[in-house]
Amino acid sequence: MIHIVIGTKAQLIKMAPVMAELSRRGVPYRYISTGQHKDTVADLLLNFNIKNPDVFLYDGEDIVSVRSMFFWLFRILARALFNKRYIFGEQVSNNDIVLIHGDTLSTLAGALMARMAGLKVGHVESGLRSYRFFHPFPEELTRVLTFKLSNYLFCPDDIAVKNLGKISGVKINTGGNTLYDAVHAVRPSVDSPLSLPVRNFAIVTLHRYENFKDRQCVLRILSIVEMASKHQSLVFVMHKTTVRALKKYGFYERVKNNDRIKTVPRMDYFSFIALIKKSKFVISDGGSNQEECFYLGKPILLLRDASERQEGLGENCVLSHYSIATASEFVENYQSYERAGHAILTRPSKTIVDFLLGLDNEKKNIRG
Repeated sequence: MIHIVIGTKAQLIKMAPVMAELSRRGVPYRYISTGQHKDTVADLLLNFNIKNPDVFLYDGEDIVSVRSMFFWLFRILARALFNKRYIFGEQVSNNDIVLIHGDTLSTLAGALMARMAGLKVGHVESGLRSYRFFHPFPEELTRVLTFKLSNYLFCPDDIAVKNLGKISGVKINTGGNTLYDAVHAVRPSVDSPLSLPVRNFAIVTLHRYENFKDRQCVLRILSIVEMASKHQSLVFVMHKTTVRALKKYGFYERVKNNDRIKTVPRMDYFSFIALIKKSKFVISDGGSNQEECFYLGKPILLLRDASERQEGLGENCVLSHYSIATASEFVENYQSYERAGHAILTRPSKTIVDFLLGLDNEKKNIRG
């Protein structure tokens, strides 16, 4: 049996093509939700036609603070320790594989739960490194720990494979990120539901801990956003963490009252990709957005000091290092960063499923 442990919206977006591929081939799998972002994944299940989770490990509000994350992690690990069959089913076997994704605490929780249950771990989007443990934090630390817990490491490219160095486990180059399959699952007919007052706009979407951890960090990114708004009308997609930080440090009304910035709530994935396609450029701190813009050829200014991903760097993606001069140059000359959409020759989700089914056939031959 294949078990898929997912906790966040970003993870579900990237694992949905794998789940869809399993369903297409009639391969049963068990979908285990850690509940980290439970309130924000229902629309994704509809977008990708994915079944509801077989198991919810947490049924509370979305986990958005560091403190609540560690309480949540302790709670679900305790549950895994004492109730293995509830999580992995009555027919659980040591030959089962638990697929986890990325670099969140749900990733680490899934790996630990699998190991505690004596199961194999398959890590999708493995091998990414920034080589800076505190940027991003805690993602970089989570990645390194997860590598060591994994039996099968599905890497998006040769660089990721090389980053794993002497890490034990089978390394599989999937030839790209499963996000490529997710982006191209969006039908051309899908449109954004937003009623926009302007035709020419750019998108802002920010949520990372390092950008909202204190007043100075918020002010730093806000100065870049406000500079950009003087050149281009902005659509600011508000995450819960974004709203909470802006209100905490007294900047929420400042953003809302800027007539060059339209704030909107998060939307379903297909609508968001449709919005990116219509935009002039994107300002983001998200690695997934970096990849999406690379596949779409859309200019993106990344409000980070470092990125573990290679997609688009030096092409359509500018790493800001929080420099107002770098940000200003990008905004004033964003057209020079426009590219044709990037295509890859394989479907990463198919590569992953092919490998898993190959393992299953090997086990059957050994038993036979």
